Order: sequence, then C-alpha cells, then structure tokens
Amino acid sequence: MSPSTKRRLLHTRQVVCTGFEREDGLFDIEGRLLDTKGVATDFPYGTIPAEGVLHYMRIIMTLDQDMIIRQFKAISEQAPTPACSQIDRAYGALVGLRIGPGFKKHVAERVGGVKGCTHLTEMLGPMATTAIQTLAPVIQQRLRQRAASDPDFQMPRHWVIGTCHAYHPEGDAARRASEWRPDDAATDV
Repeated sequence: MSPSTKRRLLHTRQVVCTGFEREDGLFDIEGRLLDTKGVATDFPYGTIPAEGVLHYMRIIMTLDQDMIIRQFKAISEQAPTPACSQIDRAYGALVGLRIGPGFKKHVAERVGGVKGCTHLTEMLGPMATTAIQTLAPVIQQRLRQRAASDPDFQMPRHWVIGTCHAYHPEGDAARRASEWRPDDAATDV
C-alpha cells in the first residue's frame, strides 16, 4: 500500500526478537529495540541528529522448558537520559515468573511505571510471544514422547484455544487444535 500523500520520516522503531536453544537445555530469548529519528530532534540532554539513535536497548531472557524465567538481563546501551540505564537491574525481579496467563499483569506489578522502563517493559510482550513460538516444537516433542510411553496419557487442552479470534473456543481452528496430536501429518500453513 503506497501513501496517497507525500510524507516525511520522523521516527522509526524496530523491535526484533529471536529465540535460541542452549546446549544446557535452557532457552535464550533475545529482544532488541532500536529507535532512530528521521530529523534532528532536541531533548533536555542534547540533540539527536537526523538518522541518530534515540534508544538502543537489549534484553536476554533465559527460560526453562516450563517457560519459567531463570535469568534476565536488560541493557540500555543508548537512551536519552543518564538515568535510563539505572533501571536495568530492576528487571531481575522477573526471575521466577512463568510466561503464560497473567504474565503481563505480573510484569506490571514488578516493573510497571516508575519501577521500570517503558520501552524495556513494552518489549516483553513480543518477547513472550517469541518464547512461545520458540518452545512450541520442544513442548510438542515432550508430548509425543509422553504419549508414546503412556497409553493412558490424555493430551492437555491446546494452549492456543481462546487466545484470539481465530481460536475462538467454538471455531474451526479451535476444533482442529483440540483434535490435533503432535504425530499427526503436518500440512503447510
């Protein structure tokens, strides 16, 4: 879709999240946030030149197979005030949280508002989704192994049911997810 009116770039925000499996059985979810200015912009602590960096922040969140945060490191490499990087250590309060229902609420309780950084905290939403996507094949493998070794094993309700419009509990996608088993033949999405 091309714009119908001439435009001038003022700001770009890029958030990139990546999931890794570690040799020790844990998983690293890395998030990077980069804000750049399209035009020179004055701030109380100086001027950000055109194409200059306003924010460059990183998070490395280490999880176990149960989606529990085991380590958490926040790094504010570039920020508009000297105080910004002073809050990085506060994110250690997230160690022990499980990514799943209620995660955003628990994050807000621990690092919301003045207890954290708006940008680091906002990055946790896409990082949580990245964690789920990263660990999905591992969880599927674990379910496959359990089903193969235990004939009485009942597959749990698929986690995706009820999470969005497409997976409405009475919809076709939810029905398929409920009936699906990890060893079923895959089809392209």
